[in-house]
Amino acid sequence: MKIALIGYGKMGKAIEEIAVQRGHEIVLKVGIENLEDNTINNIRKADVAIEFTGPESAYENVLRCIEAGVPVVCGSTGWLSRYEEAKNFCLVHKGALLYASNFSVGVNIFFALNKRLAELMAPHKEYNVALTEIHHTQKKDAPSGTAITLAEQILDTNNAKKQWVNESSKRTDDLVILSERIDPAPGTHIISYTSAIDDIEIKHTAHNRTGFATGAVLAAEFITGKKGIFSMSDVLGI
Repeated sequence: MKIALIGYGKMGKAIEEIAVQRGHEIVLKVGIENLEDNTINNIRKADVAIEFTGPESAYENVLRCIEAGVPVVCGSTGWLSRYEEAKNFCLVHKGALLYASNFSVGVNIFFALNKRLAELMAPHKEYNVALTEIHHTQKKDAPSGTAITLAEQILDTNNAKKQWVNESSKRTDDLVILSERIDPAPGTHIISYTSAIDDIEIKHTAHNRTGFATGAVLAAEFITGKKGIFSMSDVLGI
Protein backbone atom coordinates (compact mmCIF):
# COMPACT_ATOMS: atom_id res chain seq x y z
CA MET A 1 0.00 0.00 0.00
CA LYS A 2 0.98 3.65 -0.41
CA ILE A 3 1.52 5.51 2.86
CA ALA A 4 1.58 9.23 3.70
CA LEU A 5 3.65 9.99 6.80
CA ILE A 6 2.36 13.14 8.48
CA GLY A 7 5.15 13.72 10.96
CA TYR A 8 8.66 12.69 10.01
CA GLY A 9 10.53 12.84 13.28
CA LYS A 10 12.05 9.88 15.11
CA MET A 11 8.76 7.98 15.16
CA GLY A 12 7.99 8.74 11.51
CA LYS A 13 11.39 7.43 10.47
CA ALA A 14 10.94 4.28 12.57
CA ILE A 15 7.54 3.73 10.91
CA GLU A 16 9.09 4.22 7.48
CA GLU A 17 11.70 1.55 8.17
CA ILE A 18 9.11 -1.02 9.26
CA ALA A 19 6.71 -0.13 6.43
CA VAL A 20 9.37 -0.54 3.75
CA GLN A 21 10.45 -3.85 5.28
CA ARG A 22 6.84 -5.01 4.95
CA GLY A 23 6.74 -4.07 1.26
CA HIS A 24 4.89 -0.75 1.46
CA GLU A 25 5.71 2.50 -0.33
CA ILE A 26 6.06 5.89 1.32
CA VAL A 27 4.61 8.45 -1.11
CA LEU A 28 4.59 11.50 1.20
CA LYS A 29 6.77 12.56 4.13
CA VAL A 30 5.80 15.74 5.97
CA GLY A 31 8.23 17.15 8.53
CA ILE A 32 8.88 20.57 9.98
CA GLU A 33 11.08 21.43 7.00
CA ASN A 34 8.35 20.89 4.36
CA LEU A 35 5.01 21.72 5.99
CA GLU A 36 3.88 23.25 2.70
CA ASP A 37 3.62 19.70 1.30
CA ASN A 38 0.90 18.84 3.83
CA THR A 39 -1.94 19.34 1.34
CA ILE A 40 -5.10 17.45 0.48
CA ASN A 41 -3.88 16.79 -3.06
CA ASN A 42 -0.61 15.29 -1.81
CA ILE A 43 -2.37 13.15 0.81
CA ARG A 44 -4.68 11.79 -1.89
CA LYS A 45 -1.67 10.05 -3.47
CA ALA A 46 -1.74 7.61 -0.54
CA ASP A 47 -3.94 4.66 0.42
CA VAL A 48 -3.55 5.48 4.10
CA ALA A 49 -2.02 8.22 6.25
CA ILE A 50 -0.12 7.76 9.51
CA GLU A 51 -0.14 10.90 11.68
CA PHE A 52 2.47 11.36 14.43
CA THR A 53 3.00 15.06 15.10
CA GLY A 54 1.99 16.91 18.26
CA PRO A 55 -1.00 18.25 20.19
CA GLU A 56 -0.94 21.58 18.36
CA SER A 57 -1.36 20.10 14.87
CA ALA A 58 -2.91 16.64 15.20
CA TYR A 59 -6.56 17.68 15.01
CA GLU A 60 -6.17 19.68 11.79
CA ASN A 61 -4.04 16.93 10.26
CA VAL A 62 -6.66 14.30 11.01
CA LEU A 63 -9.42 16.42 9.46
CA ARG A 64 -7.28 17.11 6.40
CA CYS A 65 -6.74 13.39 5.80
CA ILE A 66 -10.44 12.63 6.21
CA GLU A 67 -11.33 15.48 3.85
CA ALA A 68 -8.89 13.97 1.35
CA GLY A 69 -10.79 10.68 1.58
CA VAL A 70 -7.76 8.84 2.99
CA PRO A 71 -8.02 6.59 6.09
CA VAL A 72 -5.89 7.99 8.90
CA VAL A 73 -4.03 6.32 11.74
CA CYS A 74 -3.26 8.86 14.49
CA GLY A 75 -0.79 8.38 17.31
CA SER A 76 -0.43 11.98 18.46
CA THR A 77 -1.38 12.61 22.09
CA GLY A 78 -2.39 15.71 24.00
CA TRP A 79 -5.24 16.71 21.63
CA LEU A 80 -8.07 14.50 22.89
CA SER A 81 -10.24 17.43 23.99
CA ARG A 82 -11.13 17.57 20.28
CA TYR A 83 -11.29 13.83 19.62
CA GLU A 84 -15.11 13.70 19.67
CA GLU A 85 -15.18 16.49 17.08
CA ALA A 86 -12.78 14.52 14.91
CA LYS A 87 -14.91 11.38 15.25
CA ASN A 88 -18.05 13.27 14.25
CA PHE A 89 -16.26 14.84 11.27
CA CYS A 90 -15.09 11.37 10.23
CA LEU A 91 -18.57 9.86 10.44
CA VAL A 92 -20.20 12.75 8.57
CA HIS A 93 -17.61 12.48 5.77
CA LYS A 94 -17.78 8.65 5.76
CA GLY A 95 -14.07 8.43 6.47
CA ALA A 96 -11.90 6.12 8.55
CA LEU A 97 -10.02 7.03 11.74
CA LEU A 98 -7.97 4.85 14.04
CA TYR A 99 -6.61 6.59 17.12
CA ALA A 100 -4.46 4.95 19.77
CA SER A 101 -2.55 6.43 22.68
CA ASN A 102 -0.03 3.64 22.12
CA PHE A 103 0.38 1.28 19.15
CA SER A 104 2.69 -1.23 20.79
CA VAL A 105 1.25 -4.76 20.77
CA GLY A 106 2.74 -5.27 24.23
CA VAL A 107 1.16 -2.10 25.61
CA ASN A 108 -2.25 -3.05 24.25
CA ILE A 109 -1.96 -6.42 25.99
CA PHE A 110 -0.94 -4.40 29.07
CA PHE A 111 -4.15 -2.36 28.69
CA ALA A 112 -6.15 -5.61 28.80
CA LEU A 113 -4.23 -6.74 31.92
CA ASN A 114 -4.76 -3.37 33.60
CA LYS A 115 -8.49 -3.45 32.93
CA ARG A 116 -8.83 -6.96 34.36
CA LEU A 117 -6.68 -6.17 37.41
CA ALA A 118 -8.74 -3.04 38.08
CA GLU A 119 -11.90 -5.14 38.03
CA LEU A 120 -10.38 -7.64 40.48
CA MET A 121 -9.12 -4.92 42.83
CA ALA A 122 -12.26 -2.74 42.83
CA PRO A 123 -13.92 -4.44 45.86
CA HIS A 124 -10.72 -4.25 47.94
CA LYS A 125 -10.75 -0.70 49.28
CA GLU A 126 -7.74 -1.33 51.53
CA TYR A 127 -5.50 -0.98 48.45
CA ASN A 128 -4.57 2.45 47.10
CA VAL A 129 -3.80 2.59 43.39
CA ALA A 130 -1.33 4.96 41.71
CA LEU A 131 0.42 5.27 38.35
CA THR A 132 3.95 6.22 37.38
CA GLU A 133 5.06 6.97 33.82
CA ILE A 134 8.65 7.60 32.69
CA HIS A 135 9.61 9.03 29.29
CA HIS A 136 12.44 10.89 27.57
CA THR A 137 12.79 14.63 28.14
CA GLN A 138 11.64 15.52 24.61
CA LYS A 139 8.13 14.17 25.21
CA LYS A 140 5.83 17.16 24.93
CA ASP A 141 2.82 16.06 27.01
CA ALA A 142 2.48 14.92 30.61
CA PRO A 143 0.97 12.64 31.62
CA SER A 144 1.46 10.43 28.61
CA GLY A 145 -1.52 9.39 26.53
CA THR A 146 -0.85 5.81 27.57
CA ALA A 147 -0.98 6.78 31.26
CA ILE A 148 -4.28 8.58 30.71
CA THR A 149 -5.73 5.48 29.02
CA LEU A 150 -4.59 3.32 31.94
CA ALA A 151 -6.03 5.79 34.47
CA GLU A 152 -9.38 5.97 32.72
CA GLN A 153 -9.58 2.17 32.65
CA ILE A 154 -9.10 2.16 36.43
CA LEU A 155 -11.63 4.95 36.99
CA ASP A 156 -14.22 2.94 35.05
CA THR A 157 -14.27 0.27 37.78
CA ASN A 158 -12.84 1.89 40.93
CA ASN A 159 -15.54 4.07 42.47
CA ALA A 160 -13.19 5.13 45.27
CA LYS A 161 -11.30 7.29 42.76
CA LYS A 162 -13.11 10.25 41.20
CA GLN A 163 -10.47 11.72 38.88
CA TRP A 164 -6.84 11.42 37.87
CA VAL A 165 -4.36 14.17 38.73
CA ASN A 166 -0.84 14.68 37.42
CA GLU A 167 0.66 15.62 40.79
CA SER A 168 0.98 14.41 44.35
CA SER A 169 -2.32 14.62 46.19
CA LYS A 170 -3.51 14.03 49.73
CA ARG A 171 -7.09 13.48 48.54
CA THR A 172 -7.88 9.79 48.83
CA ASP A 173 -10.31 10.00 45.90
CA ASP A 174 -7.63 11.27 43.49
CA LEU A 175 -5.85 8.79 41.22
CA VAL A 176 -2.28 10.11 41.13
CA ILE A 177 -0.21 9.90 37.95
CA LEU A 178 3.44 10.72 38.59
CA SER A 179 5.33 11.79 35.43
CA GLU A 180 9.11 11.53 35.22
CA ARG A 181 11.25 12.71 32.29
CA ILE A 182 14.63 10.99 32.04
CA ASP A 183 16.98 10.34 29.10
CA PRO A 184 17.13 7.86 27.53
CA ALA A 185 13.68 6.40 28.25
CA PRO A 186 11.38 5.24 25.42
CA GLY A 187 8.59 4.59 27.93
CA THR A 188 7.75 2.86 31.21
CA HIS A 189 4.31 2.60 32.84
CA ILE A 190 3.73 1.19 36.31
CA ILE A 191 0.43 0.57 38.10
CA SER A 192 0.79 -0.04 41.84
CA TYR A 193 -1.78 -1.22 44.37
CA THR A 194 -0.48 -0.65 47.91
CA SER A 195 -1.86 -1.77 51.26
CA ALA A 196 -0.54 -2.18 54.81
CA ILE A 197 -0.25 -5.91 54.13
CA ASP A 198 1.25 -6.14 50.65
CA ASP A 199 1.74 -4.51 47.25
CA ILE A 200 0.65 -5.58 43.78
CA GLU A 201 2.34 -4.05 40.73
CA ILE A 202 2.24 -4.45 36.96
CA LYS A 203 4.78 -2.79 34.69
CA HIS A 204 5.49 -2.31 31.00
CA THR A 205 8.84 -1.02 29.72
CA ALA A 206 9.58 -0.24 26.08
CA HIS A 207 13.19 -0.82 25.01
CA ASN A 208 12.96 1.12 21.74
CA ARG A 209 10.47 2.56 19.23
CA THR A 210 10.22 -0.59 17.11
CA GLY A 211 7.13 -1.89 18.90
CA PHE A 212 5.27 1.40 18.46
CA ALA A 213 6.25 1.65 14.80
CA THR A 214 5.27 -1.94 14.02
CA GLY A 215 1.88 -1.47 15.65
CA ALA A 216 1.26 1.72 13.67
CA VAL A 217 1.99 -0.10 10.40
CA LEU A 218 -0.28 -2.99 11.44
CA ALA A 219 -3.01 -0.43 12.15
CA ALA A 220 -2.51 1.14 8.71
CA GLU A 221 -2.77 -2.28 7.07
CA PHE A 222 -5.97 -2.94 9.01
CA ILE A 223 -7.75 0.34 8.27
CA THR A 224 -6.98 0.55 4.55
CA GLY A 225 -10.25 0.28 2.60
CA LYS A 226 -12.44 0.57 5.71
CA LYS A 227 -14.90 3.21 6.92
CA GLY A 228 -15.61 4.13 10.52
CA ILE A 229 -13.92 4.62 13.90
CA PHE A 230 -11.44 1.99 15.10
CA SER A 231 -8.93 1.26 17.85
CA MET A 232 -6.00 -1.09 18.41
CA SER A 233 -8.43 -3.50 20.07
CA ASP A 234 -10.00 -3.95 16.63
CA VAL A 235 -6.59 -4.50 15.05
CA LEU A 236 -5.45 -7.07 17.63
CA GLY A 237 -8.82 -8.64 18.44
CA ILE A 238 -8.48 -8.08 22.19
